[in-house]
Amino acid sequence: MADQRAELTWTEDQIPVSDRFDDPYYSLQNGLEETRHVFLAGNDLPARFAPGFRIAELGFGTGLNMLTVWSEWEKTGQTTPLTFTSFEAFPMTPEDMSRAMASFPELTPWSDRFLAQWQSGGCDLGTLRLEVIEGDARQTLPDWAGRADAWFLDGFSPAKNPELWGADLMQQVADHTAAEGTAATYTAAGFVRRGLEEAGFTVARTPGYGRKRHMTRARKP
Repeated sequence: MADQRAELTWTEDQIPVSDRFDDPYYSLQNGLEETRHVFLAGNDLPARFAPGFRIAELGFGTGLNMLTVWSEWEKTGQTTPLTFTSFEAFPMTPEDMSRAMASFPELTPWSDRFLAQWQSGGCDLGTLRLEVIEGDARQTLPDWAGRADAWFLDGFSPAKNPELWGADLMQQVADHTAAEGTAATYTAAGFVRRGLEEAGFTVARTPGYGRKRHMTRARKP
């Protein structure tokens, strides 16, 4: 269980910025479109959706990525549960998550349902089985028994939070990825790409979102 909560400063346009890492939680341009570009399209979603699909994530943050993919899961007619596991060292309070999600009224039907049921550690929302594992992912991921079909690698900037992007952790990501599974991240940092390649992924640098020229997509053979 994490012993620290997220410490935030809010910009004038209500974007949360981590005081600990001096980094915004999502794009200053459009966090929702960034999530769709990087994490959904970057993992070939929703085209790959199928019953029993499993997603894992480094960095739960505001819950934006989870809510975005859950909304797409339901919009595409899936009725079985999507399994979503996230690893988060400094969880937000429900009040801060609610404040952040107010910027995305398109997701309100899902954020309202999530916040009404949310308890530390996760919740079962019928079409979503959410587990948030609190603590340092370098300690918690090795003990996780699951495997993901897609990974959202969404920690703070590698320049400001390098411990979440090290080669050992990228190897754990690979070890907890199903065959033909994928990973995507907004960063194109060379050491992150090399770590994924050394872990066994086939890695590609592709166009990023907004002002970011490049992002990274990876697939496990």
